[in-house]
Amino acid sequence: MNILIKNIAILAASVLIGLSSVYAQPGFGVAQRINADWQFQLETAGAGQSATALNEQAWKSVILPHDWGVKLPLSPNLASATGYLPGGIGWYRKQLSIPAEDQGKKIFLYFEGVYNRSEVFVNGKSVGKRPNGYVSFSYDISPYIEFGKENTIAVKVDHSKSADSRWYTGSGIYRDVWLVKANPVHLDQWGVYAYPELKAGKGILHTEITVVNSSSLRSPVTVQQELIDAEGRLVEKKSGQLTIAASDKAHLDLKLTASNPKLWNLTQPTQYTLRTTVWQNGKQIDQSEVKTGFRTFTFDPDKGFALNDKWMKVKGVCLHHDAGVLGAEVYPEVWRRRLLTLKSLGVNAVRTSHNPQATSLYNLCDELGLLVMDEAFDEWEFPKRKWLQGWNVGVPGFEGAYDFFEEWGERDLADMVQRDRNHLSIFAWSIGNEVDYPNDPYSHPILNGEKKEGGFTQASYGGYQKDAPDAMRLGDIAKRLVAVVKKYDRSRAVTAGLAGVAMSNETAYPVALDIAGYNYTESRYQEDHQRYPKRVIFGSENRHDLLAWLAVRDNAHIFGQFLWTGIDYLGESGRWPSRGFYSGLLDFAGFIKPRGYFRQSLWAAKAMAYLGTYPLAGATGTTDLWSASEAQQKQRKNESPSMDAWPIWNYQDGQQIRVVCYTNSAAARLTLNGQTVGEEKKYDAKTGIIFWDIPYAAGRLEVIGLDSNGKEVVRHAIQSSQRPVSIQAVRVGDSLIKAGELLQVMVQLVDEKGIPVVLSEDEITCDIAGNARLLGMEAGNNADMGDYTDNKQRVHQGKMIVYVQSIGKSGDQITIRLSSPWLKAATVSYSVN
Repeated sequence: MNILIKNIAILAASVLIGLSSVYAQPGFGVAQRINADWQFQLETAGAGQSATALNEQAWKSVILPHDWGVKLPLSPNLASATGYLPGGIGWYRKQLSIPAEDQGKKIFLYFEGVYNRSEVFVNGKSVGKRPNGYVSFSYDISPYIEFGKENTIAVKVDHSKSADSRWYTGSGIYRDVWLVKANPVHLDQWGVYAYPELKAGKGILHTEITVVNSSSLRSPVTVQQELIDAEGRLVEKKSGQLTIAASDKAHLDLKLTASNPKLWNLTQPTQYTLRTTVWQNGKQIDQSEVKTGFRTFTFDPDKGFALNDKWMKVKGVCLHHDAGVLGAEVYPEVWRRRLLTLKSLGVNAVRTSHNPQATSLYNLCDELGLLVMDEAFDEWEFPKRKWLQGWNVGVPGFEGAYDFFEEWGERDLADMVQRDRNHLSIFAWSIGNEVDYPNDPYSHPILNGEKKEGGFTQASYGGYQKDAPDAMRLGDIAKRLVAVVKKYDRSRAVTAGLAGVAMSNETAYPVALDIAGYNYTESRYQEDHQRYPKRVIFGSENRHDLLAWLAVRDNAHIFGQFLWTGIDYLGESGRWPSRGFYSGLLDFAGFIKPRGYFRQSLWAAKAMAYLGTYPLAGATGTTDLWSASEAQQKQRKNESPSMDAWPIWNYQDGQQIRVVCYTNSAAARLTLNGQTVGEEKKYDAKTGIIFWDIPYAAGRLEVIGLDSNGKEVVRHAIQSSQRPVSIQAVRVGDSLIKAGELLQVMVQLVDEKGIPVVLSEDEITCDIAGNARLLGMEAGNNADMGDYTDNKQRVHQGKMIVYVQSIGKSGDQITIRLSSPWLKAATVSYSVN
């Protein structure tokens, strides 16, 4: 079974995910998604500041989530930071009917994320602005609603500062929107907070409940909480009384106890449900449900990190929020498949680089058993350098989110913590990433020291710059931000990703943190452990090379690392053509890259082996700048084997080929067509790779992994292919789907014997019959700068994934046909239940 089809088979049974609970997002009232029936248009120059000034004929129907930027043409004249994609100003509008019988209720609009600098209008009146594009927020629109009539909701999104991040952010209402109806007395937004404690074999769930009274009368209420286990059994019920003053809030603390609770961990992520009900005069007036459970986190400067008192290494990856052709549009089904694939490689943690992400991502990590480091900012009060026109062209610019940090930063951080704090998977909060990058913008006299003494691995732009912002400010800002986090959650550690550790060590910045993240500074692990014996240190951002991992594995005091990056992402691109940053374990399509298998050989417990190849006299199998930089650390190209070797076995007869094996076996041997062509070799601890140099001959190349006793434990084979003759299409998940659900179809080109053809870039056409829309076709090719908005796309490495969304109703039939000239077409069918 080839690698692609094997991985599809593993994932297919568990990928589909249902709609979120009505209680999942705002945490109060009755919430309903209102993603359908929106209209959108881009504002043209001189269009004015209101929706009524726009061209009525220019409105187009859209379904949320919606990212307009990824649907526009790429251009080499745009910023490489954005992946050569544009920003702009966009307008959304929607007609909303609120029944007359709802008069007297409180009506809210809850936005999971709008990028960025948004302003919301109801019936032409502004109800609020929110500049941060990553945070969730809501507005009480009750005073602006005309009950029993149609109401016009309009949203202005100003992303005219398109290069305001060092990566592709997306533009628009790119996450879900909810309409929330609540009684005048109701639970506060994110108003139920639960954190666990384990004591003497018992689980104690501490809860804090906040109830809002928006009426003009003093209101006594009863608050009841029920703790329900994973099997639906009631564990304990508690209640308490509150009297809330008019136009005020009140708080209640309760404790619920579970005897011998099942703990949440990475292999059995057991979750409980906490149901909170508010009663007034014997009538239920509000209810929420949150997922919760029991687990403990321990940090120690000498031992590292323990989950539930078991010391372990955090094997993490950094993740941006885009998904290739989908841009920043968030679909839980896509992220479920991606996270499951990462977990199959041995990944046990993710870092949300460098911003809060969609709630569905945290829900999935809770469910699947992945630790999360939740991060708030990439910039504080000053911006970082960014290329605004192309890559390395002209003078870097300074677009960013810095201009609203002073006014909004602490509120944004508070909202992130309050929204996310109930997620069991979150083990640390990060208040910033590389805000201490030397001279970008902060500076300190230590930058005049020698590079070796300073321990920097990043450019310091010419030593100390006395006119630059003083690095001593970092400590003061960090203390303020840490205080915000601690106000809303005292159960987790606070951290940050430090870029200029030597400079930051001269400030109060690291001291303000509970645990200190070091970006690419493994050289300081031992030195700083000696100098700061109470500091807990980990790798918050790291390269993929073996030495960076050994610095974690072989040092008990370093509890883990987070690779840059887990999945290829749009933006932070190199020279055109380059859609994005290409160092991921997975590509844009979510397919495992060679370095993903190399990491699996280091991190996974299950026996594995992978074969990759490349010509000895040619390239090492890598084309992106990041991998090339890693390769430059090797003495000579062909001395050290590559971790970027593709599973290709098609060359010229007799051509000298390097065959590399990534495995966690003790030894391996190589056969070609059943005959030994590579003698048994032991695992190479210096490189982590076993390799053989052999002349090419067509056929089946197979590696046999052996244990320390010489017994076979695993095999992997690649095979020479002929030209592609047909398209294989495999459904991800069941053939039965729900209305509105995303369909994922994996495509592989094969030859007449069914062998995958890696050396293929045929163009595939996707045609759909039924109530569904094509969201995109993603092949994972970083250098393909073509049109991603139509129904035609070239495969890359012989494969791609196709995203289709059901937009009909129960009983619909959807058929997806994939075709290409000279190839046998494939069809897949789905039924909507």
